[in-house]
Amino acid sequence: MSTTFIPERALFIYAHPDDIEFGVAGTAAKWARHGSQVLYVVLTDGNVGSHEDGMTAAKLAEIRRAEQTAAAAVAGAQVVFLGYPDGFLEPTLALRKELVRLIRRHKPNVVVCGDPTVYFPSGTRINHPDHRAAAQAALDAVFPACEMTLLYPDLAAEGLVGHKVNYVYVSNPHEADYYVDISDTIDVKIQALRQHASQLDEWDPEQPLKEWSAGVGRKVGFKHAEAFRRITLKPLETDG
Repeated sequence: MSTTFIPERALFIYAHPDDIEFGVAGTAAKWARHGSQVLYVVLTDGNVGSHEDGMTAAKLAEIRRAEQTAAAAVAGAQVVFLGYPDGFLEPTLALRKELVRLIRRHKPNVVVCGDPTVYFPSGTRINHPDHRAAAQAALDAVFPACEMTLLYPDLAAEGLVGHKVNYVYVSNPHEADYYVDISDTIDVKIQALRQHASQLDEWDPEQPLKEWSAGVGRKVGFKHAEAFRRITLKPLETDG
């Protein structure tokens, strides 16, 4: 299934700087281009993701926050960093509450996250445990926690009462039932990913990203696409 649906507000919740750019930045850019308020929530600073001699976790955190901020700007998004330690992320009750706070504050129609059930995305990869933890925390915050006002009376006392998200987009091309046409934003996605210079070295993402998104798009007749499993919690009349 695919439509031209554009949410008013969207939250993208992922573990590391560059996770969004590799996976779903074409969708984020498309929505932002059509007027969506797009917010990235990056749970860790990716501050152990380097083999460079002399690099420190503190220095790398600064670099990766700056890169992610620049990448979000390319797509037309804002970004919030939660600063959890890279490599140690867990779907704790404390993290769930922090995400509930953000969801209630920003009231997204759509939350976009990874798939906590994916351990082996391909025959040559094991999914990072932080990716699975971020996805689990995001889903647990969306339902039922963020809509249950009585669950967090302290948040309610701040005026952050329950909010029901309309749709969850789980990025998982292996079990996709929903496709977003990113043909007009694939170049934005590539430019956003290029902001993560500390992670790319000499690797040029243009051809691989175009090949990946073209392969997804062929399944539904788009030149380039991103694939999701979409969960409908409260349909909107404007979706169509």
